[in-house]
Parts: sequence; C-alpha cells; structure tokens
Amino acid sequence: MTETTIQVWTDQASDADLITGVRAGSRDAYRVLFERHGNAARRVAFAYTSVSSDVDDIVSDAFEAVLRALRDGNGPTEAFRAYLFTVIRRTARDLKRHAERTSPCEDMTVHDRAMVHLAPAGDPTIAKFEHATVAEAFASLPERWQIVLWYTEIEKKTPAEIAPSLGLTPNGVAALAYRAREALRQAYLQEHLAAVEDTACLSVFQDLAGFVRGSLTRRDLEFVTAHLRICQRCGDLVGELEDVNAMLR
Repeated sequence: MTETTIQVWTDQASDADLITGVRAGSRDAYRVLFERHGNAARRVAFAYTSVSSDVDDIVSDAFEAVLRALRDGNGPTEAFRAYLFTVIRRTARDLKRHAERTSPCEDMTVHDRAMVHLAPAGDPTIAKFEHATVAEAFASLPERWQIVLWYTEIEKKTPAEIAPSLGLTPNGVAALAYRAREALRQAYLQEHLAAVEDTACLSVFQDLAGFVRGSLTRRDLEFVTAHLRICQRCGDLVGELEDVNAMLR
C-alpha cells in the first residue's frame, strides 16, 4: 500500500491497513486513526485528570509518541487502541509525577490489567475483568481476539461498527467474537490447571466449560455432575466460570 492509494485512508480502512500506511509515511492514514480513536483517548485521559488542558496535552503527546514508534518500526500491528491506551496511561502518570500540586484522582488500579485495555471508571464490566484470573486469561489470547472482545464486550459496539477497524464483514466480526469468547473461557480454565492436584479433578477439568454452556453429551454431563456433588473446589470454579459466561453472553 502507498499513500497514493487515497481510497485506503478512509474510515473504511482497517486499523492494520492504516498502521501499514503510517509506517510508509502517510499522515492521512494517521489522521484517520486519530479521528477513529481520539474520543476514546480523551475519555481515558479524563480518568486521570479533570483538567481539560491536561487531557489535551496527554492525548496529543500520546498520539505523537505512537506515531514516532510506528515510524521507527515499533508499536502495534493491529491493536492500535490498546497500544494507545498504554501510552496514555504512561503519559498521564508522568504528568502527575511532575506536577506535585495535581489533585488526587480516582483509583486507577482498574486500568492496569488485560494489556491495559480501558473503559470509563466505574464500568461494572471492568470490575469483572479485574478478577486476576480473568485478566490473565484475557492477556493470554491472541491480539486480534483481545481486540474484538474489547470492542464487543466493553465498548458494546455492533459487528457493523467494528467491521471497518478489523477489515472484516459484520458476519466475520460476529464469528471472530464467538471464537474469542470460547477461547477466553478455555483460557480461564487453563489458568486454574496448575493448581489442580487431585486426579479426579483433572479428569473433569476440561469438561467444566462445556458443563457451564450445556454442550456436554449425556454421559459426560452425568460424570461431571457426580463429581461436582463431592468436590467443593470444582463447584466453586463452576460458579466463577458461570460469572464469566454471563459476562460474555
């Protein structure tokens, strides 16, 4: 792709294509990225400070830092927003450290997990993502799955709204989101595997996700149900998994 391919640098271009354009030196490609992610960047910056001028500085500095990284051959390949939010967090904290008279702002710990994917403070979905095991499972997923989960579950965007950013059709986004949800459930279970010592638990472990989703065969369902009657630990794990399952509809 080159900057002469003008039609590429529109709001229908995917983030990955736009990033490629930026690496090739296109300011227009970066302009589209700024227009697409600028408002979200400001919402994140406002979580760190209520001073409008500071928000402007944080967002401007963060976008410039990402631009330099991309042109140096660094930075994201697809997850532009996740990378941008990471830079905003770092920039905001640097500003706070160097401004001793800055008023304390709200607790920022909700922004420190899952590749620092962010949402407005107080978002109840973020509270669920803050469960350490869920955060670790989320971070273990491929970048593209993280992106689609963030857009669908945190920002509540529709497949049609997400499609241009990912370079997919709406149906493609829906299919990708389904696979990502399934992968998160499995990754969540995998995070517990190292702590399982009882061989009886190991024998049912991989079936717990299917148990929660109601996809087991009758024989497997009876086996898992019998185990859950006598194993409090696996019963607690099923309860946690049901919470994750409810979050990911």
